[in-house]
Amino acid sequence: MPTPARTTKLDLDPATVKHARSLARKAGKPIVTMAKKHTTVAVERATLRLAGLGGADDEGTPWVNRLMDTVRADVGLEHGVSLPVWDALVRGEADDLAVLAQKAAAGSVTFRLPEGRDAARARTASRRAVVRGLKTVDRRRVERDRLIKRHGDAPRQPWIYLIVATGDIYEDIPQAQQAAREGADVIAVIRSTGQSLLDFVPEGATREGYAGTYATQENFRLMRAALDQSSKELGRYVRLTNYASGLCMPEIAALAGMERLDLMLNDSMYGILFRDINPVRTFVDQRFSRQVHARAGIIINTGEDNYLTTADAIEAAHTVTTSQLLNEYFAKEAGLEDWQLGLGHAFEIDPGVPDSFRLELAHALLAREVFPKAPLKWMPPTRHMTGDVFKGNLLDGFFNLAGALTGQGILLVGMMTEAVVTPWISDRDIALQNVRYVMEAAGRLHEDFHPAPGGVIHQRARQVLGESIELLDRIVDDGLLDAIADGTFGLMKRPADAGRGLDGVAVKASDYYNPATEILDAKEVL
Repeated sequence: MPTPARTTKLDLDPATVKHARSLARKAGKPIVTMAKKHTTVAVERATLRLAGLGGADDEGTPWVNRLMDTVRADVGLEHGVSLPVWDALVRGEADDLAVLAQKAAAGSVTFRLPEGRDAARARTASRRAVVRGLKTVDRRRVERDRLIKRHGDAPRQPWIYLIVATGDIYEDIPQAQQAAREGADVIAVIRSTGQSLLDFVPEGATREGYAGTYATQENFRLMRAALDQSSKELGRYVRLTNYASGLCMPEIAALAGMERLDLMLNDSMYGILFRDINPVRTFVDQRFSRQVHARAGIIINTGEDNYLTTADAIEAAHTVTTSQLLNEYFAKEAGLEDWQLGLGHAFEIDPGVPDSFRLELAHALLAREVFPKAPLKWMPPTRHMTGDVFKGNLLDGFFNLAGALTGQGILLVGMMTEAVVTPWISDRDIALQNVRYVMEAAGRLHEDFHPAPGGVIHQRARQVLGESIELLDRIVDDGLLDAIADGTFGLMKRPADAGRGLDGVAVKASDYYNPATEILDAKEVL
């Protein structure tokens, strides 16, 4: 995403911003060190998927789960899945991964840890298989660039981001295509409620999601193909996003890379705070998934907006900035570039608060100037939508105007029926009209918008940045895991030794081997 040149409007001290980044780096480094020392069942299953293993048994359990469970029962998780699996293939236990998984599920194969020449042969064979998957990811990235050049790109910023979520992929497709015709630049297929808690990725096209549609490889493929048709029809590339979060974050990232998704929801702490997924599991999975996103040229969207649905948007504003700085550090350490950092924030101040719009502008402009090259994802009001659709539509208009004034990169379309019903198609039409009017009337107003020096917006932005630095100082002293356990973010207390998925984490053994992490860590050109 090209980012226009920007001039500072808040007169922030560059040394202060640099200090904030330095503190985020200090707070994040121990987490990265921890992530490098661990693996998870999801990382190992993602490796199998990159090597070409897909499908599911008659009960719907994916073969990657079946194979991973048997390997773990025989030799443990700490060595990784690659050596025992490809040792079995080299020994002739099966002709390919699919047959091996079936035999493993039937109990007709036993895995071992190879040594010496056997281990070397297993490493070579596993690397060869994973390279094929990563080359697919590389080709899909090149394909995206070629299609953008052929069809053209969205003619403006911010990109208009609209959610489709019927539960039925075959109903989602025509709605997504119509949304693109009406001006949406990014289609988000929101996931079925609770999918982030499933420790497996459902298989095939799905038609029975709950408040969303299941994220599966086939659903990715179907929607991507449909939006490619729309891109050709409309003369601009229409982007697709989904969710790489939850217990299968690495696997979904791999599938997204192989099916050419363009953006993925991928936050370092969302699953910990709002889905009670174990912090260690999340940080390990997150690093691998972001490495895949970096290679695939996928833009990540982070979830700081969610903090403001549980904590007060004024009192907790500094936690948003703190999380953005941490997300930036974790993302760049994993290889993502500035243009891939869709850092999240939201328009969630109670509209009854005096000067609420000025405070929203201060928060939005602070994010814009601390992260000048990032395509920030600006989220509409939800917490204070009351069911009054007229007031809601007006509030969404103020949100859209704030986005225009502060040069946001990705603007999620707000619905006036938020918190009342799942939006109807007609609701979406009205919401898109709201966005189009504001952007056409005021889309370049950021060029003229300069807050008064020393005024409310300047003072508020500096206050939030200062409070963020104070919080980062405490996190550096106490540790990020302890800060999460204490309820620092979103008022959610999540200790490191609890939460879903902890039993799927292992400390790497000295002979651990994973060709995917080897290649991704080295950023190898294949």
